[in-house]
Amino acid sequence: MKALIALVLIVGIGVLSLGLLLFLDRRADRLERERLTELQPAMPESFDPTMVADLPEPARRYFGFMIRPGTPILPVAEIEMRGEFSLGTKEAPNYQPMEAHQILAAPEGFVWAMRTTGGMPVSGSDSGRWTRFRILGLIPVARLGGDPDHTRSAYGRYVGEAVIWAPAAVLPGPGVTWEAVDEDTARVTVEHGALSQAVDVTVDAEGRPVTAVFQRWSNANPDREHRLQPFGATMSDFREVGGYRLPFRVEAGNLYGTEAYFPFFRAEVTSITFPGAGP
Repeated sequence: MKALIALVLIVGIGVLSLGLLLFLDRRADRLERERLTELQPAMPESFDPTMVADLPEPARRYFGFMIRPGTPILPVAEIEMRGEFSLGTKEAPNYQPMEAHQILAAPEGFVWAMRTTGGMPVSGSDSGRWTRFRILGLIPVARLGGDPDHTRSAYGRYVGEAVIWAPAAVLPGPGVTWEAVDEDTARVTVEHGALSQAVDVTVDAEGRPVTAVFQRWSNANPDREHRLQPFGATMSDFREVGGYRLPFRVEAGNLYGTEAYFPFFRAEVTSITFPGAGP
């Protein structure tokens, strides 16, 4: 009987500890979302094509398509999405249906909160500061962050996604520079403190971005070693949102342009908003 009581106490303490950890993680998610939301300018300027007149031609084409003249410059975006997220490999991708909410505020940070909607219940969040995922809503299976490798890798992700969903965040200015790669590709480099990330954006004749490709610091490779390797995203299904024309279909994956590439992330956007921007 004493052994049974001891076992019950141990299990109970374990469940309470996991519950407390979940509470603290969700609180951290909320506080980080609030911090990033407050970065939205209360009195935004309006986009004028003269702001990008000195950029290389493919960059001018990109902004000419993505932001209509007179649109408020809102660098912080919130994206609701559903789709598929791979928990496997190219040979056996094991795609799981998922839905997610993201706040994106380059170059300061992001929070991507995801949960699967079929198969093994997996949920958690990615941010510039942590990666935390659980199974069954409670049991941790990944807790990363707080080190230079994670910070550098996460920075690459949210700068790359700003090119996709938050073009106002990559307008030329302090810490943001553009250069030409070829007649249809421009490279934006975003610097923030000690962090720097370049992203190559290829556009079509209208300026619609087709791909965003960059060298990402990552250990998503057979050696599980952090190193620079190509990461890429393709975009389609553009729709207008508050003066911005943004993709509602995005596929992305590691080792883009190599035989090892496969899109581990396939998302269909259901909503894009700009928090704190007023009506």
